Amino acid sequence: MGDVPRFVAQVPLRWTDQDSYRHVNHARAVTLLEEARIGLFFDTAAAEGIQGFTGGLLVAGLNVDYRRQIPYRSHPLRVGMWVDEVRAASFRICYEMHDGPAAADPVAVVAWTRMAIFDLDAQRPRRLTADERAFLGRWAA
Repeated sequence: MGDVPRFVAQVPLRWTDQDSYRHVNHARAVTLLEEARIGLFFDTAAAEGIQGFTGGLLVAGLNVDYRRQIPYRSHPLRVGMWVDEVRAASFRICYEMHDGPAAADPVAVVAWTRMAIFDLDAQRPRRLTADERAFLGRWAA
């Protein structure tokens, strides 16, 4: 993905993220991806005045490929994220979770989530706004 702009989150590991084999549990890896995603849509977008994501953003699809085990350690994991598809009321975000905090650390997990913009009051999907599309465009492939 070379020149694709990426949002990078440093996600700390917790003692409870490991399983009995002393590596990050597969389900906990999905939670770590979620925490990275929150940094992009609930922290960064909201800080820039784009509040729509915090009002209703649902996971509509998920795909995860585990490429290597991640042993527990005290330093965070690097998660690079970018958007590769934007539709009227949804988008897909891609992830690379590294086995360590640096871009040079090997990629351990590759994943994507299809996110649906959702109106919680009306209980139905809604269309992306122009501001939301522009924000997603900053991280688009």
